Amino acid sequence: MKVTIIGGGNMGGAVARGLAKGSIVKTNDITVIDINHQLLSVLKNEYPEINTATTPQETVKDTDILIVAVKPWLVEPILADLENGIDPERQIIISIAAGITFEQLHSYLGIDGKTMPLFRIIPNTAIAVGESLSLICHENASEEQINTVVELFNQMGATSVINESLMNAATSLTSCGIAYAFRYIRAAMEGGVEMGISPSVAKKMVLQTLKGAVALLETNDSHPEEEIDKVTTPGGITIKGLNEMEHAGFTSAVIRGLKASKI
Repeated sequence: MKVTIIGGGNMGGAVARGLAKGSIVKTNDITVIDINHQLLSVLKNEYPEINTATTPQETVKDTDILIVAVKPWLVEPILADLENGIDPERQIIISIAAGITFEQLHSYLGIDGKTMPLFRIIPNTAIAVGESLSLICHENASEEQINTVVELFNQMGATSVINESLMNAATSLTSCGIAYAFRYIRAAMEGGVEMGISPSVAKKMVLQTLKGAVALLETNDSHPEEEIDKVTTPGGITIKGLNEMEHAGFTSAVIRGLKASKI
């Protein structure tokens, strides 16, 4: 299986590294295309067997999976330029551009886009460390093709296959959501510092606490409120802290932030 990635930036580079670390695609069957020679040089130093190029035309003809990992406004000119070199009977196209719909991809690809296997995938930045939650929706794809793409991205964390209609909402939870998680961590660290704990120690405490919370929910397959009930004894300090956060609008602020970030 040959994979070509157009775009060697943060997301495209992370996907290339994730595939190279995995066992499904051979490293010398991965090609990354970018006009930035420095990005390609860094990637090549880390994985010498990865192929690099600055123009896609020749490489795209031989690939099985084409991953478009560029800014949304660059998707149209790139696909329009490649239209004649794409084989809809043999190739899969994956777009990692947020907000670009299947309807737009059809338009950019011409008539072939209406029948060829298309995927939209939105990872989050944790893909760089193999812990992304990658959202996947698909069109005109066989079960085998769907399983192949899911397997590829499961190497870089976990995946969730959803309908395109849910893509924007799910992006708020996962791709934007990682920033919201960081903001909570920062706020908790600052609270710890105000109470006399050093920043580095506060960070360590908060991170391990979050790891523990996730482990409890995954192990027990429980609702968060069930785990909260185990900690909030009547008249105790935890319920006082939770109530104070709710008075300040904690839950509503999270919900409003998620809805505001829905494209």
